[in-house]
Amino acid sequence: MSLFLDNAATSFPKPESVYRAMDAAMREVGVAPGRGGYRQSLAAARIVYEARSALARFFGVRDSSRLIFTHSATESINIALNGLLKPGDHVVSTSVEHNALLRPLHLMRTRGVQVTFVQADHFGVVSEREMAKAIRPGTRLVAMAHCSNVTGVVQPIAETARLAREAGALFLVDAAQSAGFLPVDVGAIGIDLLAAPGHKGLFGPPGTGILTVAEGLRLEPLLVGGTGGNASSPEQPEEMPERLESGTINTPAIAGLKAGLEFIETTGLETIRKKEKALVDQLLVGLRAMPGIQVFGPPHGERGAAVSFNAAGHDPAALGYLLDTGYDIAVRSGLHCAPDVHRTIGSYPAGTVRVSPGYFNAEGEIEFFLKALREILAGKR
Repeated sequence: MSLFLDNAATSFPKPESVYRAMDAAMREVGVAPGRGGYRQSLAAARIVYEARSALARFFGVRDSSRLIFTHSATESINIALNGLLKPGDHVVSTSVEHNALLRPLHLMRTRGVQVTFVQADHFGVVSEREMAKAIRPGTRLVAMAHCSNVTGVVQPIAETARLAREAGALFLVDAAQSAGFLPVDVGAIGIDLLAAPGHKGLFGPPGTGILTVAEGLRLEPLLVGGTGGNASSPEQPEEMPERLESGTINTPAIAGLKAGLEFIETTGLETIRKKEKALVDQLLVGLRAMPGIQVFGPPHGERGAAVSFNAAGHDPAALGYLLDTGYDIAVRSGLHCAPDVHRTIGSYPAGTVRVSPGYFNAEGEIEFFLKALREILAGKR
């Protein structure tokens, strides 16, 4: 049995209830919601409604219709940016963003949107002071990741939300690495747009994501088409969530996402976070004790569940290969779809080895990984 330590990419395995919920939705429901008045279609609508309501509560969204389902956090970000920004708008972001945000922002630049990227320090931490200096009168949007998929840095989003609000700007948060690991309340923090995937910390299947849209904020839809209602009009509905949800929704996947969220709520977010933090701490202690190992990210303080390192004289890709082929350990090597992070922390262009434990890992597995790494570095593999 392989050892999976790439939960920052996709959590694995999923809770058993997720597999059962998806199987039941396929076998017993099997249709899309809103496409008929018969019992199967109504059952599908109930699954989607309950999942939407539960996720809205979890993220502090008062009106569940303001939470839409997408296929990924990447799609959520694209819907937000394309639906909001116009030529001449100004956006503030950072030098430590994932391509899910970085590439759409670069596309917006080609369409006449001005973007300022605030430089993080060599740990990957963004200064509140530097963010404040970059925000100017007329700034339309501040957009940033809550937690880095490379360094595990947790950015000060509450403080940044306050800066954006005081400047009259909107605030978008990429919660790909924090959703299901850190508490995120969009109302309490002041987040106008929250993008999150379902397949990472929320324990849902791949191909699921959410976007929350603050009340009173109107986005132009990225896609238009069938919504299951208002069929007589050629215009896209104004009502949410239909305005931003066109096409056949993936009911089995949403059933799985709902089951993943129920697992979090039953287990306790703090319980999950405490266990994952203990595994990360064990990993950090072990790595820092090895000669020639450079661990990236903050030396202390709060961090997410992703740990990146390099070993002197060893290519990250080669280390990942040896861990896989010699020990059946799955880690990720390279740039992790975040090249600007590596430029910031000094690991470009080779990238890093990233280890990301999850809730279903155990202390013995972390020790096995550390032992395997020591053997590789000692030339025994």
